[in-house]
Amino acid sequence: MRSVSFTVSAGTASRVYSWQHGSLLSALEQGLSLITSGLSDVRIVDSEGRSHSPAALYQRLFGGAQPTEQAAQPRARAA
Repeated sequence: MRSVSFTVSAGTASRVYSWQHGSLLSALEQGLSLITSGLSDVRIVDSEGRSHSPAALYQRLFGGAQPTEQAAQPRARAA
């Protein structure tokens, strides 16, 4: 059985960083966090070489709005 790994990469103006994860959800959580922190070119690459943005991967897994979009939407209040 082949192990599955995910690489999260992100950059700044002067550097590119990468982190290894054994689970898709931990890679996705870090990818979304890096975007929120202001890093650019955040990508999640699986062990087969498929590359996704955290937002696209979130939508593919869970559908609907992405977490940052949900936070920005106004919420109804109970009377």
